[in-house]
Amino acid sequence: MLHELARSPHLWSRRVAIIATFWFIKQGFYEDTLAIAEQLLDDREDLMHKAAGWMPREVGNRDRDMPRTMLRYAIEKLPERTRRAYLEGTAQKK
Repeated sequence: MLHELARSPHLWSRRVAIIATFWFIKQGFYEDTLAIAEQLLDDREDLMHKAAGWMPREVGNRDRDMPRTMLRYAIEKLPERTRRAYLEGTAQKK
C-alpha cells in the first residue's frame, strides 16, 4: 500500500508513504524505506525532498552498513565533524 501511495499525484499521499515507513525502521526493517525514498528522489516538491532524506537518515542511525552513496545523501546537511565520523564509521549510535 505504501508503494502505491508513493506513486500518487497528491503530495500528502506521497509524504505519508515515506513517513509511515518510520514504524518499519523502528522494527529494524529498512527495505521499503529505501525503495520508496529512491522512488521519490526526483519528486518536484521540497517537502518530499525533506521527508525522503529524513527517513534514510533514520535508517543510517540504526544501520551503519548502508550503501556509501545513500549514506552521503543522508548525512549531507550534518556538521562537517559529524559527517566525517559517519564516513569513517566512528559515529556513536544513539
